[in-house]
Amino acid sequence: MDIIIPDNWLRDFLKTKATPREIAKYVSLCGPSFEKIEKKSGDYIYHIEITTNRIDSAGVYGLAKEINAILPRFKIKSSLILPRLISNQQFTQKVSYLETTVDSSLCLRFTAILIRNVQIKASPMWIKKRLERVGLRPINNVVDISNYVMHELGQPVHTFDYDKIANAKMILRKSKKGEELITLDGQKHILLGNDIVIEDGNKKLIDLCGIMGGKNSEVDKNTKNVLLFVQTYNPAHIRKTSMALATRSEAAGLFEKNLDPELVTLAIRKGVDLFTELTGGKAEKQILDIYPKKSKAKSIKLNKLFIDNRLGVNIPKSEINNILQSLGFKTSWSKDNLRVTIPTFRAHDMSIAEDVVEEIARLYGYHNIKGQLMTGKIPDSPYHSPFHFEKQVKKILKSLNAIEIYTLSLVPKSFVDNKALKLKNPLGLNSEYLRNSLMPSLVQAVKQNPGETESFHLFEIANVYLPKKNDLPVEKMMLAGIFSNIDFRTAKGIVESLLESLNIKTEMKAKDNGKFPPSQRLVISSGNQKLGQLGILKEGQTCYDFDVEALQKVHKPLKTFKPIPKYPTQIEDITLTLPERTRVGEVLHSIESLDKLIVKTELTDVFNDAHTFRVWYQHSDKTLTDEDVKTVRLQLIKVLKKKFGASF
Repeated sequence: MDIIIPDNWLRDFLKTKATPREIAKYVSLCGPSFEKIEKKSGDYIYHIEITTNRIDSAGVYGLAKEINAILPRFKIKSSLILPRLISNQQFTQKVSYLETTVDSSLCLRFTAILIRNVQIKASPMWIKKRLERVGLRPINNVVDISNYVMHELGQPVHTFDYDKIANAKMILRKSKKGEELITLDGQKHILLGNDIVIEDGNKKLIDLCGIMGGKNSEVDKNTKNVLLFVQTYNPAHIRKTSMALATRSEAAGLFEKNLDPELVTLAIRKGVDLFTELTGGKAEKQILDIYPKKSKAKSIKLNKLFIDNRLGVNIPKSEINNILQSLGFKTSWSKDNLRVTIPTFRAHDMSIAEDVVEEIARLYGYHNIKGQLMTGKIPDSPYHSPFHFEKQVKKILKSLNAIEIYTLSLVPKSFVDNKALKLKNPLGLNSEYLRNSLMPSLVQAVKQNPGETESFHLFEIANVYLPKKNDLPVEKMMLAGIFSNIDFRTAKGIVESLLESLNIKTEMKAKDNGKFPPSQRLVISSGNQKLGQLGILKEGQTCYDFDVEALQKVHKPLKTFKPIPKYPTQIEDITLTLPERTRVGEVLHSIESLDKLIVKTELTDVFNDAHTFRVWYQHSDKTLTDEDVKTVRLQLIKVLKKKFGASF
């Protein structure tokens, strides 16, 4: 995720003489990536990419802690300035000003405090400037406080008009399917169920938790009493609701990444301080805090040899201690065995010994770990791997002037049959289903080029997804192609050239199915192994598809060697008229299987119903005479007349 941090704001928590350029340079080597620095209104603005597992660095304070750990690695002095807090309210499980019922499986920590007699007005200039520099529009002091705390600490904060909460009662629960709520942006949402919501004493929904507050409880110019509200929600629920309703907010982006519940303490105290300073309000003496399962620090055990072997470099124990402690970890050595205690703000991304080694490596500096080239012979890629075979197929097709395309795996309903898998939460009508055939996408690709009058051949090798009962779908690799402005015989010849280049002997038999018009489909097989199909679609294009795994199974890397014949062939053309709808492939097969002296047959010309076949005759032990060829020819003519009704 990308965040924006002003240098002026960062210096509230970081004492260092490092320049903005130095901060960006050195931190990018060992931590978050500083993508850009821009100077604006006398301040430097950092544009930073935070990896999603490091949500603790998504606020100004969290980033300052990270920078403070990194700069000393480059001989630059730095010290962390802790947040200045004035409020000293007590945290308690029950308060007089709010009655609550909280489902703790949805909300890991629920805190709130009432602030009375606030004055709604514009924020001071220093807050306005900071919010504007992170891309936010100042609204009023109450809204600005919420945004300010969220950006400073990385913890979302919400405010309610306390007097709009019926009977001063809140029930945090799962939503029911069909419940409605209008959020602060004026959008009406019909909930799908299992969303985290809050209802008040009149059973009306007042908050779509972690996403956006309800319009009916918002703070306005007439608000006098504000309920400051800071929580930690179940991240899975927040993510599902946000995506299902297509409603993204900064708060949702933070909550869905598993925030540290301990951060709530700092956020609500900071909020109280700002409310006291900027609104003139008076906070209650107690903070409601429902926190049934408190976060506990966990520990990871590893040893020095493990660290050295993983890094390939020997780092002294003292330096390992300095690195880990600067990141907030506690370390304890027993000889060469190390016990690392993980702080709660890193609990979700630190779970195994390798995670600790990674932290040591990045602060030690990957640039300080010497690279080593591999020695020995570079291994060849496995010849029989699917990738090698797919690459070979692509090369053959491209040599036949085919063009490879890539289409989407998610397709509309019109592209699939009733067996296809439908997504529970599609992004739109055009991406509702997992495709179970490549053909519809190829047809669409042809339709998207209506002005192309030249012939072209498109193909794709990609997975289709076939349902499997009570399990994930079967991912089946398929090859499919489509011809535009190319006649069927030419297209069939290209497909035959592909199969011949793969050294696959095939048979083609006519067999109808629902996807093709009657008598417009050929099933292609090799022995008992079905490989695919070739046919003419209702739209008029010729297309084919093959099971890539089946092709690879019958594919032969090398052709069988045959010695060059000692004796010459006799070649002659035979022209015959065939009845309409005669399958030429069957005629060719009949000619070739008639006599062992016929070694090859080709269709060379067609005019109306007249077909010219070129026939090669050859004997392995002698030169054939005209009489030998005549005998075979007469037998051939007899068979073709009887079997196909051919005339000469």
